Parts: sequence; C-alpha cells; structure tokens
Amino acid sequence: MTGPVFVDTNVLVYARDLAEPAKQARAEAWMRRLWREDAGRVSWQVLNEFYVTATCKLSSCLSREEARADVQDLAAWHPLPVDGSVVHAAWRLQDVYSLSWWDSLIVAAAQVGGCAYLLSEDMQTGRKYGEVEVVNPFARTPESVFSLR
Repeated sequence: MTGPVFVDTNVLVYARDLAEPAKQARAEAWMRRLWREDAGRVSWQVLNEFYVTATCKLSSCLSREEARADVQDLAAWHPLPVDGSVVHAAWRLQDVYSLSWWDSLIVAAAQVGGCAYLLSEDMQTGRKYGEVEVVNPFARTPESVFSLR
C-alpha cells in the first residue's frame, strides 16, 4: 500500500487555470482521485503559493474569496507547517541533491508527511528522494499510482 500523495503548487494552480484546458483536465482528475482516496497532502507553503498565484498570476484570476475557499477546503488535508523538522530535512536535501531551497522545502514536507509520491511537473519525474518518488501528473494518470496500492 502506498502512502499519501503530496501535491505541489502547480497541480493546484492548473486545476483552476482556464488558459490550459488539457493540463486543467489532468490536474482535476488527480484532485478528484486524491479526494476520493483521502490521499492528498500539502504544506502551508504550497497553500500560500497557490493563493498568491491564483489571485494574481492566472489569466483569469480567482477572486480572493474563491482562492480562500479553495485553501480552506484543502486544509482538510492537514497541511504540514514549515517547522524545524521540515527546515532541517530541507537543508539536508539541498546539500545532497542540489535542489533549490523552495523545492527542498516541498520534498522535505513530503518526506516528513510520510508521502510515497510527490506530484510535480517542476521536478524530474521518477526521481526518488528517500521514500518519496516524483510523479509528473501530466505524464501519468492517477490510476498508474493508485493501481499499485
């Protein structure tokens, strides 16, 4: 059985981005499956990045109220705080894998959260960081991960 699936900001953004219909459909499929399986995980860093991007940077920006409602809904996934354990793990990841600081925090949160997978198009798909495997949600379907359970 696989562990929870950590969701990077770009997946949340594409699920709401009308300018990218193909990616929106794939991101929405992942989100539906994660909700159904109760397998989605995020960090407060991801939710903050989503809020800023969704309200300021999308071609059809969400209203603050819409973005806040999304963040409140995603709080059901018990977002991980960026606390000392995440920061220390991120330092190790940054040193060992030469990841950017922000990517190190994402991977560290996924590790601390006990996630088996990290959905992100921004990192090398198939790459493993300890027990966490990066999955490009636009190259793989939810079934490819959940059928392994």
